[in-house]
Amino acid sequence: MTPLDDGLERLRGQVGEWARDFRGLALELDADPDAVHRHLDLPAVRYLSTLTVPPEWGGEPVVAGGRRFHGMAALERVVVTEELACADAGMLLASPGPSMSGVLVDLLADDEQKKWFYGRVLDSPQWTFFALTEPDHGSDATALSTRLSPDGLLHGAKRYIGNATRARIGVVFARTGPGPLGITAVLVDTCAPGYSATPLDMLGLRGARISEMTLSGIPIPSDRVLGRHLSPTRRGTWAFLQTFNRLRPGVAAIALGIARAAYEYVTTNRSCLPPAQQSALDRLRRRIDGARALIHLAASTVDAKGDAGYVASAAKARACRLAEEATLEACGFFGPGARLDHPLLDKLCRDARGVEFMEGTGNMQRLNLFQGLIKGKLDHPTR
Repeated sequence: MTPLDDGLERLRGQVGEWARDFRGLALELDADPDAVHRHLDLPAVRYLSTLTVPPEWGGEPVVAGGRRFHGMAALERVVVTEELACADAGMLLASPGPSMSGVLVDLLADDEQKKWFYGRVLDSPQWTFFALTEPDHGSDATALSTRLSPDGLLHGAKRYIGNATRARIGVVFARTGPGPLGITAVLVDTCAPGYSATPLDMLGLRGARISEMTLSGIPIPSDRVLGRHLSPTRRGTWAFLQTFNRLRPGVAAIALGIARAAYEYVTTNRSCLPPAQQSALDRLRRRIDGARALIHLAASTVDAKGDAGYVASAAKARACRLAEEATLEACGFFGPGARLDHPLLDKLCRDARGVEFMEGTGNMQRLNLFQGLIKGKLDHPTR
């Protein structure tokens, strides 16, 4: 494992201090997702509200170890995400900010679009959404049915979209024609006519306000079409693959944070363990350390070469499996009634299952990983 440099270690420490506020709010937010509105003044929430806004567009950095961090690198984001998800993944995902849309805007938007998007984000805390997944099609972008008509009207439906009921702005993927070059992304203002969103009942990650949305002829001006200054090969399938490559290590870090939270719950609440249980707990810690090493490798690989996402798929698949197994194993340290007697452990189990469905299930990650294997990309992930 390549150790983090002093700047990133100090960043981890700073964010870890801010994250302490999240842990005490986990069950409150789980019971009432709108509780996030009562906590917008927390340092971690304020930090997330502008994370990934580039410095040239007004982003305020965190200064740690003599370095300025804006969250533009995947390795920075996984360090931050693990700490906040360990405190509470629900509060992390419920907080306002550019989030996934910000990564896509940085990749695809022209200067005018960036000014519009980042200006809105910096003006006041803004929730945003990233709308790809559709009913019956999942996250298979090649099967998109949402369409942007030639006259600039957006029609379709999306499902399992985080913060769609809270957001004022976001990104929607739609078709303008057949094939991979017929996919585009557009900026949407939720105040526009034709937009509606309804929250879904969720077992886990309730703070994220996972929703379904209906897009009934929303007018999309030509200057809201992302990548309009790029060739079609750089704004369709290529664009969302690049975005997912950059985001996937962060989703893996959410799963890792949940696994670590379960481990720390046991170490905090079970001080004396018999040898067999202590051995099992030590093994869990080693698995967490191993998953972290893989996630850091995946993030560094993506930072070095944006289209090298195969290691990130391995990291996401492993971390999600670890999160599910770690949370259930943690319950075993407290007996058969653990999930009733320990509500936070129950929440961690539910949240862990939810992360499996974020940004592609394990089966999708394994398919992507297999493609990297047969292409000979895994021995040299930046090739």
